[in-house]
Amino acid sequence: GADIEQVRRGIGADPRIGYHFIYPGAGYGGSCFPKDVQALERTARTVDYDAKLLGAVEAVNHAQKGKLFELIERHYGGGALKGKTVALWGLAFKPNTDDMREASSRRLMEQLWAADATVRAFDPEARAETRRIYGERADLVLCEDAYEALEGADVLAIVTEWKAFRAPDFTRIRDTLKEPAIFDG
Repeated sequence: GADIEQVRRGIGADPRIGYHFIYPGAGYGGSCFPKDVQALERTARTVDYDAKLLGAVEAVNHAQKGKLFELIERHYGGGALKGKTVALWGLAFKPNTDDMREASSRRLMEQLWAADATVRAFDPEARAETRRIYGERADLVLCEDAYEALEGADVLAIVTEWKAFRAPDFTRIRDTLKEPAIFDG
């Protein structure tokens, strides 16, 4: 029941931490942080130390990466995603990169495909990387702009916190989606 914005303000008020990276999201990814947390946990085990906090961080991140899919699935009811199209904004693990290593978008797309849904996706940088990872597939349409991804889509999921997605045209979103529902990671 905690208000994440209040928690963010409290943590960010410490000048050693600040507000710059303290935003809720769909889980962390990338090449360094996931690997480093896992390596620290493994190293702790080699000296017979149970690093419970590191294990909890990994468990929470894993659960968080599944949260958007859970919300979308709950919205439709179990098994009702078959034949649906989800617009997805943001493929990279963070803004201003094309890096998709451990990206939350990958898990979401794979879960949607497993549920027989189609993905129409846009990312300002990671389209080529997405194509490299997943190749050509009928259930993935990579779009040239965010609003193109909405065309024919049932709902929208926002995964990466690109600045371009912070102040969208909500009227255009509502008028383009089949159903005016946004799932914001």
